[in-house]
Amino acid sequence: MLKNNINVIIIAIAMVTSAYLFSNAFQNRNKNTDTISVTGLGKTDFVSDLIVWSGSFSRKSPTLKEAYASLDSDREKIKSYLSGKGVAANEIVFSAVNFNKDYETTYNENGTVRQTLFSGFTLTQSVTIQSKEVNKIEDVSRQSSELINSGIEFYSNAPEYYYTKLAELKIKMIAEATKDASTRAKSIAENADADLGNLKKSDMGVFQIIGQNSSEDYSYGGSFNTQSKNKTATITVKLVYQVD
Repeated sequence: MLKNNINVIIIAIAMVTSAYLFSNAFQNRNKNTDTISVTGLGKTDFVSDLIVWSGSFSRKSPTLKEAYASLDSDREKIKSYLSGKGVAANEIVFSAVNFNKDYETTYNENGTVRQTLFSGFTLTQSVTIQSKEVNKIEDVSRQSSELINSGIEFYSNAPEYYYTKLAELKIKMIAEATKDASTRAKSIAENADADLGNLKKSDMGVFQIIGQNSSEDYSYGGSFNTQSKNKTATITVKLVYQVD
């Protein structure tokens, strides 16, 4: 009889202990899930301080020697033109010369090839200007048709715009986004009559740069606009706080 009573007491104690441990674990589990998740935004407008503009020019001639001579002449004219516009020599870079052999194909009345004859060489070279004098190079790019009027077969590309202090700007925006998220979390906690606890987790969103007042779409992997001189940068920061 005594042995049975002892077994009953042990079983009862085990049941009470198990119930306590389960209850305590359940409470802690609920406590850990009492969090607030907020997203803050950092946004700023800025003006590009670096411009990259490029163009290409080409010459075609029956012989390689004549083509090179014509291309050399065009290159010197372009150098002189850019220098006259106030572009510094160290801002001008000419690429290596590319050349292609050209062929002319004639066809029979039924559409089959009659013959393919060598017609000469086409040589092409590009020039790139990189400068911090954004407005000046912009004007040069708009006036580049003057090169065509001088007899040069010149093709101008659209300028590209960059910002040399992007790393500093990004740090400033992260701080702004973090502050914005923290303010939102405090406001939510106060309105819910709760106390904001420790920061549990933080995640940074993608960095986006688009043209100001543009209809560009934000990209999942981040946008990086180079077509607009005036840009808008945004970044998001997600914070998760414990709520007491």
